Amino acid sequence: MNFKLKDDQEYIQLNNLLQVMQIAQTGGHSKILIKNEEVKVNGVIELQIRKKIKKGDRVEIDNTSISIE
Repeated sequence: MNFKLKDDQEYIQLNNLLQVMQIAQTGGHSKILIKNEEVKVNGVIELQIRKKIKKGDRVEIDNTSISIE
């Protein structure tokens, strides 16, 4: 999967990305996924709920991989 940042957008918060990509149904659900160590950013388990995800980053959860453009 790919997520394209808008031209005026420097980053998207990890919890928001999970919602926009419909991996998490709510903000609370995205927090649970992150706190349960189910989300990796660039191959490393990420625990920061509002981690700034920037162009070139890769987010992984289960068998889903999201590339940020």
